[in-house]
Order: sequence, then C-alpha cells, then structure tokens
Amino acid sequence: MPGLINNSQNKFDAIEGLIFSNNLRIKSLDIRPELDMMNIALNTGFIIRTNLTSFPTLKKAPKTKLRNYKLIGNGTGIHWPSLDEDLSLKGFLKDELLKIVTPSAVAG
Repeated sequence: MPGLINNSQNKFDAIEGLIFSNNLRIKSLDIRPELDMMNIALNTGFIIRTNLTSFPTLKKAPKTKLRNYKLIGNGTGIHWPSLDEDLSLKGFLKDELLKIVTPSAVAG
C-alpha cells in the first residue's frame, strides 16, 4: 500500500498510516482491575485485550482513578488526568502485532 510507506510526502510510520487511512478509533474502554484486564473496543468492532500489569501507573491506581479517563486525539488515545497517564492506539496496535509475530508470545 503506497500510503503506508514513510517518505517525503508522508510523515506517518506504517502503524500510523494504518490508523489514519482506515480511520481506526478507540470507541470505548472496559477496565477490569480484578481480572488484570483492559478491553479497548475499536470503531471496527475489534477488541484489543491487554493486561493492566503492562502499565505500572494503571496497575497501582485505585478503581476510581482508573475509571476517570478521556478519549483524546479523536479516539486515537486515552488520557487519565488524575494519573497523568496517556496511552495510544498506535501503542496498542503495535503490542498486538508483536503478539502475533513474536514466537515467545505464542509459545508462552
């Protein structure tokens, strides 16, 4: 796909190109600290599941602060004002891709 290559006309890397060319956005967030789980629902219907323990600030935070978040960047990020924590759709997608292509993730 020509729009995904970083060149002088395009300042996006491949993951950013994927996000913007397909208008991918975070639609909602479901945080389950008791299960060490965070589900990120995208506007495509795809759900990214990740562990809260992957994010030290979120892992230590009380439920009330975890639930106090805002979607930012037109749905390309999540911000927790009281925790001063920001996570990006790009980072979530990168982690998902690494799970797929990293043999140790599959074997574990």
